[in-house]
Amino acid sequence: MSLISDARPSLPPQPSTLDLLRTTLFSKPGTIFAVAIIVVFVFVAAFAPFLAPYDPLSQSMIKINRLPSAANWLGTDQFGRDVLSRIIYGSRNSLLFGLISPFCAAVVGSALGILAGYFGGIVDRIISRVVDLLLAFPELLLAILIAAVLGGGFWNVIFVITVAFVPGFARVARAQTMAAKREPYVEAAIAVGVRTPVIIIRHIIPNIMAPIVVLAMLWVASAIRLEASLSFLGIGTQPPNPSWGNIIRDGLNNIFGSPWPIIGAGAAITLVVLAFNLVGDAIRDALDPSTSSE
Repeated sequence: MSLISDARPSLPPQPSTLDLLRTTLFSKPGTIFAVAIIVVFVFVAAFAPFLAPYDPLSQSMIKINRLPSAANWLGTDQFGRDVLSRIIYGSRNSLLFGLISPFCAAVVGSALGILAGYFGGIVDRIISRVVDLLLAFPELLLAILIAAVLGGGFWNVIFVITVAFVPGFARVARAQTMAAKREPYVEAAIAVGVRTPVIIIRHIIPNIMAPIVVLAMLWVASAIRLEASLSFLGIGTQPPNPSWGNIIRDGLNNIFGSPWPIIGAGAAITLVVLAFNLVGDAIRDALDPSTSSE
């Protein structure tokens, strides 16, 4: 018997999710670069008061539309404000909106999707009709409609972006919950009389988290773009508080005097959005190998 048992091949231990993420993120130069970009911008946003050379709200009539120089690395705008300082401080608003809004949307949307997928019936029909109604509008249009009613302001913008992203999370959570509910371990838990909240918390939520996390990471970039679009239209972050979107709008009004606000803020948005998209794709490949490219 010992000879037979010794002859059985031993299977290598399965790598943990953290090991998969670490391997995926740090195995390719592109994802390493993306992670470095995100770390740099988070560092800049966290330590903006120490990194910005000037007060982003300070105006000076004698410094209007200055070209880039040693004193002002990205020049000044039509009000004499230092462009680099405004971009550094603007990273705070843009990253906060990009991180907080998808998290709130993931919590609300996942809760609605789990309720609809698990209970079905009238609960599923009501939630699905509300989600379908929201999905009838493109994200940007829906955000513009709500922001036009509520106006600007930090929490208003958070609410606007959250509502725009809730339907996507709800649909994914509903589909995953309906699949998980048919698994034998869930059916066994129902059969032995385990309470519904316990089943949802212990069995449903842990098994649907992977696609939710992937979607949240991918939509961080979308949230940053959406906030920049709202601020550009004047219904997001309100001046004089800097945001990459309203920095571009101010630069567009003064494009012949100083194009540097558009160039600087546009480059910041491009780099951050690209970085989060690359990291989101890498996390998707790690948590859902069936979607990875050959």
